[in-house]
Amino acid sequence: MTTTDTAADNAASASFAATSSFAETTPPPSATATAAYYGTTERDLGGVAGQAHADRWVWEARYVRYLLIIDVGAALIATLAAFVLRFQGARYANWYLALSVLIPLVWVAILALTRGYERRLLFVGTEEYQRVLRSAGRLTAGSALAAYVTHAGVARGYLLIVLVLTTGGSLLGRFALRRALHRARRRGTCMHRVLALGHADAVARLTRQLHRRHHHGLQLVGACVPEGQLASAAATVPVPVYGALSAAANCAAAAGADTVMVLSCPELDGAMLRRLAWELERDDIDLIVSSSLVDTSGDRVTVRPVDGLPMMHVEHPRLGGGRRLIKSVFDLSLAAVLLLVSAPVFLAVALVVRLDTGGPVFFRQTRVGRGGEPFRMYKFRTMHVDAEQRLDTVRAQNECAGVLFKMRRDPRVTRSGRVLRRWSLDELPQLFNVLLGDMSLVGPRPPLPAEVERYPQDMRRRLMVKPGMTGLWQVSGRSDLSWEDSIRLDLRYVENWSLTVDLVILLRTAIAVRRGAGAY
Repeated sequence: MTTTDTAADNAASASFAATSSFAETTPPPSATATAAYYGTTERDLGGVAGQAHADRWVWEARYVRYLLIIDVGAALIATLAAFVLRFQGARYANWYLALSVLIPLVWVAILALTRGYERRLLFVGTEEYQRVLRSAGRLTAGSALAAYVTHAGVARGYLLIVLVLTTGGSLLGRFALRRALHRARRRGTCMHRVLALGHADAVARLTRQLHRRHHHGLQLVGACVPEGQLASAAATVPVPVYGALSAAANCAAAAGADTVMVLSCPELDGAMLRRLAWELERDDIDLIVSSSLVDTSGDRVTVRPVDGLPMMHVEHPRLGGGRRLIKSVFDLSLAAVLLLVSAPVFLAVALVVRLDTGGPVFFRQTRVGRGGEPFRMYKFRTMHVDAEQRLDTVRAQNECAGVLFKMRRDPRVTRSGRVLRRWSLDELPQLFNVLLGDMSLVGPRPPLPAEVERYPQDMRRRLMVKPGMTGLWQVSGRSDLSWEDSIRLDLRYVENWSLTVDLVILLRTAIAVRRGAGAY
């Protein structure tokens, strides 16, 4: 999701590619067209640039095998750590050894039953991590029930260590594997080859959107348009046009596509779409129907039959009640811990700021919080004390469209300020805002009152939740993002918030801070 790669990322990606050099000599029979297109059936997950695209059935199966290794390894390490930490040489029953062997097998079985290895839930999004957390809950409940039924005196400390480390190890391992996959996709490998069906202008918009980010793994290789647009489509669509909508299945085979994406198109009625699904089923080509619902996550959408017709029901975002209470407790608890842990860093940064310019250590500014209520936000000062007065002198050099002011080489930033911004240390005092209830650890970017005054009506929806110290905008490019992109990401967060999303964003924030992309 970030815009630049570091040497460490390249090294890790190369190491991942080196360890994933399995080969398949015979693809599934349904992959014949794709294999012929590629000219070979040996594929490597994360292969170097210039190699043929990884065969979908090969790298996806290999990815699932890596997940099994990660989950079993996490459980084995957890049981070993539980032995060392809980018993520490003390006597224990021999059946603990059998239990330690059984737990990894049970963990993998529960993940499989919870669809933690289902391919359509992997690779992107947070659904995979939610499945792991659900599996952890089931493992906890199952362990408690088994201990009660068998009257086994299982050491609670042992079980607690196993459950926490197993869950955490699986989450971190899966996160690391997905990052390796995304790095491979930035090099053009491990992609799904997509044939788009729709009007020429809709296909052109989709092409531009998919080319902006590669982590989703969708590579548009061709298109089919209505018959009346065939003559003029080449001037609009930046990918090859293979034919009309009625020949979509044959065109998918010709393009070597493993996925067909149907855009909103009145020429494709229900009967045509059903026949297309049957034709694609023979070659095991995935069918995706694009929805006009923007930034709505899958857990809010349910398809329910009404008199034989599939109706899509869309639930409203759940922003209050128990979910808000859980988020508040999580924010307060973690903010208090982070404040205690980072106390030495606070003192060191305060000393550096004071010695650098001699001015105040903290910068206070009015921002707009939930419901449009203003609050005072705290940061370590990174600019000269007269920065606000000098704003008019540099306003013409603004590098950001919209209502934001961003300048990569702002002369008002101090020497220490550049370092603090590079590592996001200037944001640490916002932990006090979290404790005061004005902000959350994760949320939309806290806007200035002048920005809110210029918001169109749609943008005001981001004020329904507390602003955050970090968010999707922070882990997706920070200051390198355009105004429209930052707003779109904030609205996506508001519409689809969950505790799992917050946890993933916090993990990605650590990576974004390490890389420093967009920090200025």
